[in-house]
Amino acid sequence: MPVPRVLIADDQSEVLRALSFICSAEGYQAITVNSPAAVLAKLGKEDFDVVLIDLNYHQDNASGEEGLALLKQIRAIDSSIPVVVMTAFASIQLAVEAVRLGAQDFLQKPWENERLLSILRTQIALRDALRVKERLEAENSTLRSSQTPLAGFVAKSSAMQQVREIIEQVAPSDANVLITGENGVGKGVAVRMLHQLSLRSAQPLITVNMGGLPEGVFESEMFGHVKGAFTDARADRAGRFELADNGTLFLDEIANLTATQQAKLLRVLETGEFERVGSSKTRRADVRILTATNADLRKEIEAGRFREDLYFRLNTIQIHLPALRERVEDIPVLAGEFLTELMQRYRRKIQGFHADAIAALRAYPWPGNVRELRHVIERAVLLARSNLVQASDLGIQGAPPKAPQLEQMDLDSAEVFLINRALARHNGNALLAAKDLGLSRSAFYRRLQKYGISAT
Repeated sequence: MPVPRVLIADDQSEVLRALSFICSAEGYQAITVNSPAAVLAKLGKEDFDVVLIDLNYHQDNASGEEGLALLKQIRAIDSSIPVVVMTAFASIQLAVEAVRLGAQDFLQKPWENERLLSILRTQIALRDALRVKERLEAENSTLRSSQTPLAGFVAKSSAMQQVREIIEQVAPSDANVLITGENGVGKGVAVRMLHQLSLRSAQPLITVNMGGLPEGVFESEMFGHVKGAFTDARADRAGRFELADNGTLFLDEIANLTATQQAKLLRVLETGEFERVGSSKTRRADVRILTATNADLRKEIEAGRFREDLYFRLNTIQIHLPALRERVEDIPVLAGEFLTELMQRYRRKIQGFHADAIAALRAYPWPGNVRELRHVIERAVLLARSNLVQASDLGIQGAPPKAPQLEQMDLDSAEVFLINRALARHNGNALLAAKDLGLSRSAFYRRLQKYGISAT
């Protein structure tokens, strides 16, 4: 865990030395300044866990007005950072006014060391708890809400056993991992396994669909923003890097980043530093980066669509997940897991698969991979007429129905047809498909969401 940082402000050098010594002995990093202006300058550029300020900065002024004015300014910069005030000229009225303006506690000089440390420990613990709460809330809203139930990591085939071995070997490290493979092969499952087996498993796993971030909100989503940074910025908001601090950040569909977005992401990966939109204050986050793509990034680099330096940053370890047709041994196991899960969901009693159903599952080429397999099993659970799933229940045998002519379709059907055809031409690459159709990326993704179409 990072060392707690305490910003201390007082106009007396001996007081600063004493407080710095006490904090350092407790294991804190103490940063000392001697004026209100220096406090504001530090808060504008650096992060602190707690601020300890004197209320008076001139020997001929014992009113506390300087400190109260500073307290107001601190609250305007950061409404959540704990502030403890101290003064040699204490009064109940002054203490009440300081608390009213946002101070968390009040300390009278000369202080008692144990009381001082007790206050700092409490405020730092509360600050940490608030950060954990924010991260967990973000994880619940961004990861769990979008997660579809998937089977566990099935590795009966030799191809997947090799993948499992690599995951188990690299998961405990902090190495960045790039996961490649066709749509629906289970890249999200591999990501969760990497996180769960890592030393960061108790911390958040934050997921971002990079293909769904329009240019105008990229920085706000990734790095956060401060109140008033733009029209709808009604409050300070942490970005995904902050929310994933000490945990894992999963950047899905990484190939769909624009050139500008790639440059901004590369800067953060190189320096570990970023600024919220509307703020000049530099922040840092300790984050492990996992990425996934369906695209061939080497070809994207050759075509000038992806930065080679960013590729090397992301690709410390590359894990390729084979298509389902390349791991036929896993199909019956995956089908069985999906069957158990979906029987419980739909309250159906089915004993298993008929032999002809297993044969059909193994023979089918599975262009949609594991995701398609789950959809097929879901359909079979709903349509099965006996206690065993028959081949006819799967709906995967026989020639596909003839596609209707474009002029016979309504507008929605025509859009779906054209979008799917463009995606097929470009191996699922959303950026290329959007360009082919003459659509902006945001307009294309709105249509994907409208029709429930998956792309990379």
